[in-house]
Amino acid sequence: MPVDLSTVAELETQLTPEMLERTNAAADRVVAAKEAGGRVAVVTGSGPNIHEGVTTLIAELMRVGVVDGVSTSSAVVSHEMGGTLDKVKRCQGVPVGVDAFCLPRGGEFELTELDDAALAEIARQIPVDMALVEKLKAADGKTIIKAAGNLGYPMGLWMEHLSDEIASLARTHGLSFEEVAGLGADEHTMIGMGARKGLPVVVTIPQLIGGGAVGLGIGDSIPITARAARLARMLDGADVIIESGVALTQEIHDGPFERYTGHGLWAAWQGHYTYSLEGKSLIRIDLDPALDAVCRAEKEGSAVQQAIADGLPKTKLFKVPFRMEMSGFARHEGSIAVIGDIGVVWPLLARRAAERLGLDLEFMSYPQQSDAGRAMREDIVARIAPIDRERMLQALQERSM
Repeated sequence: MPVDLSTVAELETQLTPEMLERTNAAADRVVAAKEAGGRVAVVTGSGPNIHEGVTTLIAELMRVGVVDGVSTSSAVVSHEMGGTLDKVKRCQGVPVGVDAFCLPRGGEFELTELDDAALAEIARQIPVDMALVEKLKAADGKTIIKAAGNLGYPMGLWMEHLSDEIASLARTHGLSFEEVAGLGADEHTMIGMGARKGLPVVVTIPQLIGGGAVGLGIGDSIPITARAARLARMLDGADVIIESGVALTQEIHDGPFERYTGHGLWAAWQGHYTYSLEGKSLIRIDLDPALDAVCRAEKEGSAVQQAIADGLPKTKLFKVPFRMEMSGFARHEGSIAVIGDIGVVWPLLARRAAERLGLDLEFMSYPQQSDAGRAMREDIVARIAPIDRERMLQALQERSM
């Protein structure tokens, strides 16, 4: 979907002047890093990043050379394998013959809308109950756009089977699940673009379990320690780290191999690979105003650092819900907290960075509730294809030669 500058400009009114200023400052940090030959890493969470088109925008920023590495969740990998977003018809499962034991709360079952060729390709790889497909087509229901794969039949079931195959191939070839899946994924996905450009896309340890068999396959493909080290090396090489709609980042930006916050002290002491966040820029796009409150307390009086030095409980001291990642983020001199909807902040950040770097973006994300966002979601459904198993196997064979 092409960039609509008038629509993007309207988004500026949806942020407070202070948060718009911080968004621009974040973009300027990205530009300064790229102009100096530096690197930018993005740490994404799950659902909202898919639905707001943010993961697709990040893939585009990878294509043009702005983003150099990504960490994400296993759920995002699963959805990107399914084509990011797809259309499903949601019906009651029991009337069409689905066992109530398997159904989620509400008893709904979903049919993935596929053309005949796509359905035939899935049926070539796994048994598909075509009678069930026909019953679902005829049943009363509602068609919606949602994160791809997941619970839709037969797409979700096919993904479960394919995940077992990918996990086995990953272990055989000494690769991560994400690397193998990326070889067959659409180029408009983060895993697909990462594979094409040789950029790291790594699922973080706190976000391993999600996406059904995909998450299990990702977790089983390489050891936990190796996964932590891969993420540490990616962040070590980054000058700017952008966190987008993600929780539990204490185990990401200052995990077991990071020295500046103190968590990697013993790893360094014992000679393991470690790195430091010192001198980097940490940018966090978040809806939680408590993050801003804690950052203000630290910047105005080093309150977080003093609480740690005195061994005081930070939750009671600041009287706000204190997520564990706030500690390292608030104390970091290069942190910028942008409190706002990622669907609003990302297009503003991307537009400013692209303009200043003289880059043309072929895709732009928009808030899903806006007219532009609804058109964007339809475009993603139409444009981004599910993973191509044959292409994945061919690319894997070529890598092995």
